[in-house]
Amino acid sequence: MTELPHLTHVQHPLVQHKLTLMRDKNTSTAVFRQLLREISQLLAYEVTRELPMTTKRIDTPMEAMDAPTLEGRKLALISILRAGNGLLDGMLELIPSARVGFVGLYRDEKTLQPVQYYFKVPDHMDERLVIAVDPMLATGNSSIAAIELLKKSGAKNIRFLCLLASPEGIAAMKAAHPDVPIVTASVDSRLNDNGYIVPGLGDAGDRMFGTK
Repeated sequence: MTELPHLTHVQHPLVQHKLTLMRDKNTSTAVFRQLLREISQLLAYEVTRELPMTTKRIDTPMEAMDAPTLEGRKLALISILRAGNGLLDGMLELIPSARVGFVGLYRDEKTLQPVQYYFKVPDHMDERLVIAVDPMLATGNSSIAAIELLKKSGAKNIRFLCLLASPEGIAAMKAAHPDVPIVTASVDSRLNDNGYIVPGLGDAGDRMFGTK
């Protein structure tokens, strides 16, 4: 795992292997969806590595002990619709007690700017670790807008989790939200003229839902 102050690049062999299978244009929708679920759990392990801990008194079958447990309010997983739901589903299997929110944004294909159509998040956002999820950090415009909305809702401790990131998207996010760390499985080479990540894996939402 390569770490920079603003970026964590998860290079675990299983993550990279599954990502390669997802990139393959011949991978079916069903397999793509399953791989996304699996890789999201591996990435969730990394993004939650530093959750605050405390202890509580329990009785094992052998004796009483002070055992480690998570501290504070349950974290909030925020899906940036629609493709974020693929990461969300897998993460909820690992963290079933997490609270869940949704930010609905779509990208205007002409301006590449985000347009909001939905926003619903848990309460007490200022007291939670908030993890925003979206498979792609391309231009960064939608992610930046989503993080801004989360901050307006009160969130103070935010992390951003994605499958793929472009150098342009990373730079844009760092400039707009330097306090929000990024966790990704890959930093790809560039964006093309249409604002898509290259080599990338195509449109994650289309491949996940079969809506090409």
